[in-house]
Amino acid sequence: MPAPKNTFKAALAKHKPQIGCWLSFAEATAAELMSTTGFDWLVIDGEHGPNDLRSIRDQLMVIDPSPSHAVVRVPYGQDWIIKQALDAGAQTLLVPLIDTAEQARDMVKACRYAPNGVRGMGGAGSRVTRFGSIPDYVTTADAEICLLVQAESRQALENLDEILAVEGVDGVFIGPADLSADMGYPGNSGAPEVQTAIEAAIKKIRAADKAAGILTLTLEGAKTHLDQGATFVAVGIETLVLAKAARALSADAKGFLDKE
Repeated sequence: MPAPKNTFKAALAKHKPQIGCWLSFAEATAAELMSTTGFDWLVIDGEHGPNDLRSIRDQLMVIDPSPSHAVVRVPYGQDWIIKQALDAGAQTLLVPLIDTAEQARDMVKACRYAPNGVRGMGGAGSRVTRFGSIPDYVTTADAEICLLVQAESRQALENLDEILAVEGVDGVFIGPADLSADMGYPGNSGAPEVQTAIEAAIKKIRAADKAAGILTLTLEGAKTHLDQGATFVAVGIETLVLAKAARALSADAKGFLDKE
């Protein structure tokens, strides 16, 4: 039995648009709820969300049976972190703060078994092999791992051509918040200069036959980036979705009191 087919990776390779959402609660119940809402992919955020390996594992467990695909964003690009996330069952990783092709190559190696990489061979007793019940996992896993790297600085955009040339990088995610701060517009990713840089990056990624991704909090932004050629677009963060809906409900209900 080989490693499970990564349908998200296959969709990206065909440039089939994938609509996603961020998960920041770090709670399996919230992740399970979100897995019923129809998103193509859900990001378990280990960089800014209050996650640890166990909470990441628990969210993978509830998302896996659903139509949504789990993408694990690791806190940082370190081989030991990647090894643990993969052994916990992640098939798609999002790695922040990749500024150079050398860093991207290191991440590819971290995702692959020897002789093509440095991923440790301890997965036989882990969730990723269904506790040893996938006998051909080691020989088939590399082809099903999807590696997405984040370009979120001026340096990353300057090195984008070299990053895109790295074999094993399936897609590049533009981080608008950090990029805007690095460009001198903290908290203003909508600045024209930032948006121009994002559009140019998306087009360059698509021209290299890689998948371009981004997070936007508006449907207008999502349409814009999809029209520019982005393939995987996240349209919200579940904590903000809940907060917005709850604030609107509270305000609407209290509006009855104002009319009395």
